[in-house]
Amino acid sequence: MRTDTELIEAARKAAEKAYAPYSEFRVGASVLTAEGAMFSSANVENAAYPVSQCAEANAINFAVSQGMTTIPVVAVACVDAKDVSGAYPCGRCRQIMSEFGVARVLVTTSEGEVREHSLDDLLPFQFKL
Repeated sequence: MRTDTELIEAARKAAEKAYAPYSEFRVGASVLTAEGAMFSSANVENAAYPVSQCAEANAINFAVSQGMTTIPVVAVACVDAKDVSGAYPCGRCRQIMSEFGVARVLVTTSEGEVREHSLDDLLPFQFKL
């Protein structure tokens, strides 16, 4: 089984490959599936900002495209975070996490601290069918 440290490190490595020429805010994410597989990705910006893609959504979509639909853990790392609290998933990504059963979200601060949150805390009124 993958450790939290491995997930965070994979998220950091993914962030280094982000395409963020406009914001210069590189974010990486790693997800751990129920089967123990790990998938990582980075944010990809576009000059038309609404079509930019978050790292968390990219990593989850990659896992789902490989047949993995239960993703209990997401790790997020931003190599350019200026705020000591780090980079938290946006509302859209939190809702995507809800769809695939994320329970734990690990966020790194700019000082390297790892903060663990439940998705219920980050998105208390999740939309579910």
